[in-house]
Formats: sequence, C-alpha cells, structure tokens
Amino acid sequence: MAQGWKDPHDYDDVPRPIVATGNDYPPSFELGVHSHGRGQLLYAASGVVVVSTPHGSWIAPPERAVWTPAGISHSVRMVGAVSTRALLLDQAASRALGDESLVIGVSALMRSLLVAACEIEPDYDDAGRDGLVMALLLAELERAPRLTLGAPFPATPALARKCHAFLEKPEPHDTIDGWCADLGIGRRAFTRAFRRETGMSFGAWRQQACLVVALPQLAAGEPVTSVALNLGYDSPAAFSTMFKRRLGIPPNRYGK
Repeated sequence: MAQGWKDPHDYDDVPRPIVATGNDYPPSFELGVHSHGRGQLLYAASGVVVVSTPHGSWIAPPERAVWTPAGISHSVRMVGAVSTRALLLDQAASRALGDESLVIGVSALMRSLLVAACEIEPDYDDAGRDGLVMALLLAELERAPRLTLGAPFPATPALARKCHAFLEKPEPHDTIDGWCADLGIGRRAFTRAFRRETGMSFGAWRQQACLVVALPQLAAGEPVTSVALNLGYDSPAAFSTMFKRRLGIPPNRYGK
C-alpha cells in the first residue's frame, strides 16, 4: 500500500454520517478490486484517478470527483503522483449522490471543504463547528453538477464484452452497423438496448470511452498529437474538436 495509507473500512462503524480521509500515492499506483461499507466520493487534489467497476469506468480529472456507492467492487488507478481527499458517507447521507457510480463537478467551495474535512477527527462533534462543515459539504454534494465523464457498461454480456474491448483499443470510427454485424443483431434492437442499458446513445458512449482513455494519457504528459493518433483519430484537429465539445476546453489546455 501507499505510505501512510488509511483503510476506509476503519470508518465503517463511526457513528457519523460523513467522515473524511486523505491519502498520498506514488505515480501509477493501483488499488486492486475492493469495496467499502460506506459510499465513497474520491477527489484528486493532484493527479488523476480512474475508477473501474463491473458497470463501467469513471475518471476524475482536476475539479472532478468520482462517486462509488457502498458495496460496489471497484479498482482505482492513479495517474501521476496523486493526493486524494475522500468522503465516506453512510446510507442516509449517500442519498445525496444516489446508488449509481458517477462523476460530479467540484466547486472552489467544495474543494476547500474537502481539505478542511480531512483535518476533522472521525468522532467530531456533530452539533459543533465540525458538524457544520460536514453538513455544508452534504448540501454542496446535493447541488453539485453531475457530469458525463465515464463509460458505463451494458448489462447484456455480449454488448459488455464489445465495450470492454473498445476501452482496450478505442476505434473512434466504429459504427453501429459494424457492431451490429459483429453481434448478429438488428440496428433497431441494438440502439434500443444500448441506450436502455447505458443511458446514452452509441455515439455519445464512444466519445466518452475515448475520453476515459485519453485523459490519463494527457495528464501523464503525452502530446496531444500522440494521444489523438493512438486513439485512431485521423488528425489531432478532429480529436481536439471532440475534446473541446465534451469538456469545454481544448486538450492542449487540459490540466493547466
């Protein structure tokens, strides 16, 4: 484990709705498959984290955080040297974020609250100043924007296998017709099933999956041109257009 690592399981029985912990990890550190008794919101104060579950992969670049509900098996990959701030929520507090993995936006206020929360003892006075910090954090979680920075996997095994293979080797020019031919399924049945099981269209999912692969590479310092070509884009310009449309900034400004 990373030096000084704090086990989230140590906080399962703390009689407080929210507890916070921080950990520092060396570059490329990986936490193997595990789960928590509490829901976990994971924020990288520095670096990038990629959280993978049986249901998909979610990424938290700067100013983002990944929510993983209690009991969900997941692994975490660190990109660069990562300093995390984690909130561990009991069942009642977890209602603020729901029962599915997702990515939220982290405001300047929430970022400050996360830092402050990690300095608060787990058995804090719920009726005092520390309790007010945690209550404000919960209010911020409830209003935080939900972001599409993940690639959920379908429940249908054959579809899920195709999605897993795509993340291993993204092909931005893959088409619905091509996947239908590989799977032996009609176009209408495919599009209905894909949207029903992932919550998004095939085209939107394909772009999200490319981002899940691209963001860690960019965070690690890979040139935009290399990332674009490695992903199979015809040109860096085509990749940059997609990136800016999805995230609001061009890739050459990512992380700056």
